[in-house]
Amino acid sequence: MSVSNRSSGPSRLTRYVGGLVIVLLSGAFASQGVAQSSAPPRVVAIGDIHGDFDAFRGILENAGILDAAGRWIAGRTTLVQTGDMIDRGTKVRAVMDLLMGLEEQATAAGGRVQVLLGNHEVLNLAGEGRDVTPAIYATFADEQSEERRQAAYDAYVKLCAARSLQLPRPTPRIYQPSSRDLWMAEHPPGFIEYRDAFGPQGRYGSWLRTKPAVLQLGDTVFQHAGIKPDVAPRKLEDINKQVATEIKRIDEYRSRMTARNLILPFFTLEEVLAAAQAELAGGGNARRTADGIEGLGSSDSSDPLGLEGLLRSGTWALFDANGPMWFRGFATWSAVEGAAQITKLLRRYNVAHFVVGHSVVSTMRITPRFSAAVFLIDTGMLSSVYQGGRASALEIRDGRFTAIYADQRAILFEAGREVAPLRR
Repeated sequence: MSVSNRSSGPSRLTRYVGGLVIVLLSGAFASQGVAQSSAPPRVVAIGDIHGDFDAFRGILENAGILDAAGRWIAGRTTLVQTGDMIDRGTKVRAVMDLLMGLEEQATAAGGRVQVLLGNHEVLNLAGEGRDVTPAIYATFADEQSEERRQAAYDAYVKLCAARSLQLPRPTPRIYQPSSRDLWMAEHPPGFIEYRDAFGPQGRYGSWLRTKPAVLQLGDTVFQHAGIKPDVAPRKLEDINKQVATEIKRIDEYRSRMTARNLILPFFTLEEVLAAAQAELAGGGNARRTADGIEGLGSSDSSDPLGLEGLLRSGTWALFDANGPMWFRGFATWSAVEGAAQITKLLRRYNVAHFVVGHSVVSTMRITPRFSAAVFLIDTGMLSSVYQGGRASALEIRDGRFTAIYADQRAILFEAGREVAPLRR
């Protein structure tokens, strides 16, 4: 069994600003508990969607979740989406709108829709849009987009002029204004609206900030990536608490830096980090206001906003290669190594199974590993990017795990007996 690494992971997030290694991080969401005392009568889990609305809608119909009109028909079923619903594909907005609507419909029918955060959701909440295409931005544009873009550019030029007076020469690159044409190319129509939509008060940002990173239903744990045993917390709930804390922290940094006129609200995270480095190196505006900020500020009057902490974010768990949003061990461990490692996690959390996405399986089929202790469910739904990819869903009912595709169903595991070779 081999895995396609569609992203090189956190190492690609690394930026060097003024000699400091800085790693991209995220926004904030409300911590949620992970456990449910008993499993729902039926669970359907779907992995990475990446904006492929049509394939997602199709597999929901194949799994008996929706009817042809797009209405919830699954009764008391729990639908779990394990993150990475956005980026790459053009219809990310339609995917989120569908899930938001299904949450209400499922609840009314006695069921549940549970959306989890993936690494791509976290990146976008933070302001990092490396996989957001101009076509995606365009779906957020409207008749006022050009006016907003011009106003944003004017504000950027004004900020650069002000900061160039506050900081010593040479002016840091972040405050050297780009030409209008270059800036407009880097901020296509819909960019400003997209950033607003993913902000703390935005339609999608406020929604995503309520979502957990990990969920337990009965004896099965659902999450986007995986858990490295050596750094596994004592309780699953601790993962959600840690993710919530770190996401909230970046929102607070952005808010305080905007209030101090160090950045503008639509700045990317790379720009935020560069602005923080420039402030620390240059002794500018924020240093002149030595008011400690609860939970964020520093007792050092030379760094009242605690920006050194922001620039040390590479040590944060959220974007560590071994962190819960990125860890690929469940997919990459050898059979021997993984059997021992997964046993540690099963015992620690007193569960029987993990269901994860994140790593595209080379067979493009849902793959059980380690005697069905792990199910890999990312089958490359966005087939325009992942050759041979397909939409899929994993159904869990009465101890039976069934893979659902557009053209077939396959029982992968049934409690008490193996129904397929599982030691891969």
